Amino acid sequence: MQLHPDQKLAGILTPHFALRGKDDLGIGDIGALREMAQWCANHKFGVLQILPINETGDDNSPYNAISSAALEPTTIEATPAALKEITPEAYAEITSRYPLDEMRSSSVRYALVKALKRELLEAAFIVFEEKIVKGSARAQKFAAFCERNADWLKDYTLFRLLMEKEGTEQWDLWPADRQTAISSSAWLDTHSPNERAPLARRMQFFAYVQWIAYSQWKDLKKYCDKLGVALMGDIPIGVSYYSSDVFSRPEVFDLSWSCGAPPEHAFTGDPFTAKWGQNWGVPLYRWDVLERENYAWWRRRVQLVAGVFHLSRVDHILGFYRIYAFPWRPNLNAEFLNLDETAVRERTGGRLPGFIPHDDNSRENAEQNRHGGERILSALLEEVGAHRLIGEDLGVVPEYVRPSLAHLGIAGFKVPQWEKGWDGRLIPGASYQRLSIATYATHDHPPLRTVWEQWSETLNLAAEGNAEAAKKVDGIRYEMHELMKYAGIQGEPVPQPFTDAIREALLEALFAGNAWLAVPMITDVFGLTDRFNVPGAVAESNWSHRIHLAVAEWQKDPEMKQRMKRLRNILQRTGRAE
Repeated sequence: MQLHPDQKLAGILTPHFALRGKDDLGIGDIGALREMAQWCANHKFGVLQILPINETGDDNSPYNAISSAALEPTTIEATPAALKEITPEAYAEITSRYPLDEMRSSSVRYALVKALKRELLEAAFIVFEEKIVKGSARAQKFAAFCERNADWLKDYTLFRLLMEKEGTEQWDLWPADRQTAISSSAWLDTHSPNERAPLARRMQFFAYVQWIAYSQWKDLKKYCDKLGVALMGDIPIGVSYYSSDVFSRPEVFDLSWSCGAPPEHAFTGDPFTAKWGQNWGVPLYRWDVLERENYAWWRRRVQLVAGVFHLSRVDHILGFYRIYAFPWRPNLNAEFLNLDETAVRERTGGRLPGFIPHDDNSRENAEQNRHGGERILSALLEEVGAHRLIGEDLGVVPEYVRPSLAHLGIAGFKVPQWEKGWDGRLIPGASYQRLSIATYATHDHPPLRTVWEQWSETLNLAAEGNAEAAKKVDGIRYEMHELMKYAGIQGEPVPQPFTDAIREALLEALFAGNAWLAVPMITDVFGLTDRFNVPGAVAESNWSHRIHLAVAEWQKDPEMKQRMKRLRNILQRTGRAE
C-alpha cells in the first residue's frame, strides 16, 4: 500500500478488544477487526488504528506486554472457519462450558476469555500434532515460521513454559537456576530425553499459538490491502519487567529504574500521578548496549510489527530522546506518595524521579538528548521505510522534539485543544504541518462529549451559585468558545448541549485541517462517553470496556446510518474521500 503525506486520509481509532463481532467470544479479535475494516472501507475511512497487540500477562494493559515479539492469543479468531485444526464438534463442546451470553454482553472478562481461547487452541494443537507427524504442507509452514523466528521464539517458548510451570510470570519468584534464558536452558539440559519430551511439546504448543496469531494478523493486513484501508498498530516504548525479553536479554535492561511520565495537568485524578507522575513499571533500556549491537533488538521489533501493520504509532516517542524514570517500582508508590524530596533521597540512595539520560535544563543536555533520539529513530526508519512510523509526541514535549521528528520524516500528533499560539488561541487546522496526525483524544483521554458535558455542568453549577464552580467559569467559557471557533461556530452562547450538529462541526474541522492523517477515536465519531483507560488508576474497568453495539448492528441502526451518511459527505467535502 502506497502511503504518502500528499494524500490526506481519514481514520478511526478503535481499541480492538472493544469491538463486538458476529462470532464474538467475549473480546474483539481478528474476526471483529475484519468486520471493522470492511465498515471503514464502506464509509471512506482510509486508516484503522488500534492499540498494541503484544501478549500480556496478569496485567491486561496492552502497554505492559510480556513479550516485544509474541502476539496476544486472545486476538486469535478461534472459530472452525478461521482455525483449521478446530472441528465444529470440538468448538461446540468447549464453548458450551462457558457463559457465552454473559461474556458477549458484558465488558471483557479476561480470565474467562483467556481460558476459553486457550482450550480451543489446545484442542486445535492436538489435531495439528498429527500433521507434524505426517510432515504435511501445513506442518512445513509451521516449521518454516519457527526457523525464521528462532531468534526470539526459542527463549519466548521457554519463558512461557516456566511461566506456566511456576504459576506466575514473575521470574524473580522462580527457582534461582531458572531466572534467565541461559540458566533455564542449562536446567532443561539436565533432564533425560523422556523428561524433556513433555516440556518440548509444551514449548511447541506456545510456538503453534504464535504461528496462528502471526498468520491471522498477516491475513488481516492482506484483507485491508484489498479494501484500501491502512492498518495502524501501536509499539509501546517499553516491555514488562516480567517479560520474556528481560528473561532472555537482561543485559539490555536497567532494572534499577522504572519508566514513566512526569506530572502533567491532563492527568490529575490519581494523587500519586498528580504529585510524582505516572510510574509504568517498565525497565529502562541500556542504550549503550543496544548501540553496540546497532540497535538489533529494536530493529527486529519493528520488522515484526511491519509484517502485520501498514503504519505504526510509536507510543511515547519522547522516551527515545529522554525518559522520565523512578528509582522504585510501582508496587512501592504508596510508600513514596507523602514523602518530600529529602525523605525520598534518604530512601533511594540520593536518587529522585527525573529524566534519563539528561534533563533538558541546559542547551548541552538538550542537544545530547536530541542526537541520541535521532540515532535510534534513524535505525528504526531504515527497517520500515519512510512515513511508516507515527510519533506519539504528547505530554511534556521538549522544544527540539517536533523539529527533530519533522527532520526524520516522522508524523507527530496535533490535538486541537492543546495546539495554541503565543496568544493562547487555538491554532487553526489549516496551519498544521502536513506531516502530522490530528485527533481530539487518545485512548488515555476522556471523549469530547464527556469533556463538553463536564464543562457545561460546571457552568450550570456556577449559575446556581456554586462557589467552586464559579472560580472556573472564565477558563471554561474561554476553552468552549475557542473550540467552537475552531469548529467554525461563532457567536453562540455557552453552555451549549453536545448536539450532533456540534459533534459533526468538530469532526469536519478536524478533517478539513492540513494534517496528513485525521484519526478521531470511535467515541468521538459516534458521540459516546465510553472510557477505555484512566492513566494511573488501577481498576478492572481499564482496558475492558466494549462498544455497546456489535459492528454488524451499526449497519442496521437507522440513526447510525443517517449519521454515517452525513459523515461520508463531510469526508468528501474535506478531500479525505473520493
